[in-house]
Amino acid sequence: MLLAATLGLLTAMLLALARAVLGPTLYDRILAVNSFGTKTVLFIAVAGFLAGRPDFLDIALVYALINFIGTVAVLKLSHYGEFGASATGAHGDDL
Repeated sequence: MLLAATLGLLTAMLLALARAVLGPTLYDRILAVNSFGTKTVLFIAVAGFLAGRPDFLDIALVYALINFIGTVAVLKLSHYGEFGASATGAHGDDL
């Protein structure tokens, strides 16, 4: 049963990777990379369970946080063009 889950996750990871390469827009690619990262977290958790190593869950949680922060950073970069830009406009009005 867990082997089937692992194979299913690997298949889903390959499909997400294909969407990241072939995605028609930047946002499709960002979403695909985020989805790939989420599936990687699940894969690490399943691999840790299969190997009898519960400390893999800590690694999966750290990877999930890095994936989230990276996705937010890339989205901010794609929207504002730089990391240091604030959410307000040049005259202080909200976007």
